[in-house]
Amino acid sequence: MQFEVWAPQADRMTLHHAGATHAMERDPQRPGWWTADAEATDGTRYGFAVDDGPVLPDPRSRRQPDGPDGLSAVVDHGRYAWRAPWTGRGLPGAVLYELHVGTYTPEGTLDAAAGRLGHLVELGVTHVELMPLCPFPGTHGWGYEGVSLWAVHEPYGGPEALKRFVDAAHELGLGVVLDVVHNHLGPSGNYLPVFGPYFTERHHTPWGAAVNLDAPGSDEVRAYFLGSALAWLRDYRLDGLRLDAVHALKDTRALHLLEELSTAVDALAEEVERPLFLVAESDLNDPRLVTSRAQGGLGLHAQWNDDFHHTLHTTLTGESQGYYEDFARAGLAGLAKTLTGGYFHDGTYSSFRERRHGRPLDRTSVSAHRLLGYTQTHDQVGNRARGDRLSASLSPGLLACAAALVLTGPFTPMLFMGEEWGARTPWQFFTDHTDPELAEAVRRGRRREFAAHGWAEEDVPDPQDPATRDRSCLDWSEPAREPHARLLAWHRRLINLRRTLPDLSDPDLSDVKVAFDEAARWIGFRRGDVRVALNLGKETAAIPVGVPHARVLASWEPVEAPGADGVLHVGGESCVVLTVA
Repeated sequence: MQFEVWAPQADRMTLHHAGATHAMERDPQRPGWWTADAEATDGTRYGFAVDDGPVLPDPRSRRQPDGPDGLSAVVDHGRYAWRAPWTGRGLPGAVLYELHVGTYTPEGTLDAAAGRLGHLVELGVTHVELMPLCPFPGTHGWGYEGVSLWAVHEPYGGPEALKRFVDAAHELGLGVVLDVVHNHLGPSGNYLPVFGPYFTERHHTPWGAAVNLDAPGSDEVRAYFLGSALAWLRDYRLDGLRLDAVHALKDTRALHLLEELSTAVDALAEEVERPLFLVAESDLNDPRLVTSRAQGGLGLHAQWNDDFHHTLHTTLTGESQGYYEDFARAGLAGLAKTLTGGYFHDGTYSSFRERRHGRPLDRTSVSAHRLLGYTQTHDQVGNRARGDRLSASLSPGLLACAAALVLTGPFTPMLFMGEEWGARTPWQFFTDHTDPELAEAVRRGRRREFAAHGWAEEDVPDPQDPATRDRSCLDWSEPAREPHARLLAWHRRLINLRRTLPDLSDPDLSDVKVAFDEAARWIGFRRGDVRVALNLGKETAAIPVGVPHARVLASWEPVEAPGADGVLHVGGESCVVLTVA
């Protein structure tokens, strides 16, 4: 087979393969590329040496059997016999479930996670969103410090295990989405700068020098990230990608990388004849991200909507520190604004940023499903000092209200694993760095960060302690016990309503109508013939639903249907879904 590598600044390149050494030749057709022919089969180990330096893994390695620092291995994707015929599952009408392979089960593998997919089918979600799978140091970690962007973390099971997982999900009718990180690579095992100008000092991000998307040599760097994204969708039959922190992709070109990526993914979807989609994480509140390319946008299919999370979180918890300040001050009015307009900051002043932020979203042209709504994510739980979930501080009734807002609201819903039963296990920040100096730096940095917010050092879990990861694993005995079983049944009921009532999957954001009473702590909204009423206060609230004799479809606590006056009496910390049809 032909081995190839891009190393434009090298004077010599050597292939180390199966105990032998081969001098590589420059490719006359592709500047900066080197090639060598050698016999190889699936599993053959190899690496490259730049100018007689150490043997390093292939930047485009499909497998790292010994971790980020070891030799690469050849992967023959054609060897896997796919079992499930699959025509795809698009984003409209979806309910996503964010899952971390390393803590979804105590075993922490893709095969073990596949064994729990039946739970998700019974829950009613449509897609599993896997947190990053690229190789990283050690065994356990979040995955956002990955390298080798074409490979699967070996302790999770490697490439074959991911294919088995996707096959098992597709057999059950579940789509699979993968979280990918293009804005930075991990600090350990990142050898890309040895090979070429993959990073540039022209721009900087919170992780240091930015990925080179617009400086000299950036054509091949862009091709590297585009090729990686398409490989996940093609070689592993994934249905979509979640793009981490796209606001950190510094690109001044006329054709932004995200537009180039959305164009390529849409073309691949036509080629493979199944829907494929991209979901961005962005804090820019820029509707151009999810506006079609024909209308001058970047053409991504959806984005996470942190504004909805922040308004809901502050409403439920009363927290107001840091970036929560503006949302907490707005109260229920802020929640109403996001339910009807998508963004909270749409050109308004952000006290956290000390400037105006965002831009209004055109509700008549942007479908509501292009925004993801959620109460918890890996970020919003794991980036707290103790990794505490909402279930650690909220009553089951308020958790039920949060679920109702997410699962009957206008946005594409997403749940964070265990949320559906009010899991009491925390989800904390954990690492397994093999470099002692890096491990200590991460430990100190984490504690320093939260000390600035008043946390004592001993209250911040040690990321390197194996117990931190172990505490974060789901407890699968909880769903059979109260109050978890009741919350799980509630989530199943709401997802079933979303699937069976067309009004709840209507993408028209302009048709959502909201009313609220700040003093009485209730909020209600209308979607077609469906009415949703939530009492976040402790006392019974009289909530006018606007129509008499509406039929109750679901309620957290027993409730009488509204009478002739159209008023619904909802008990404290409870919620009701009704229909007038």
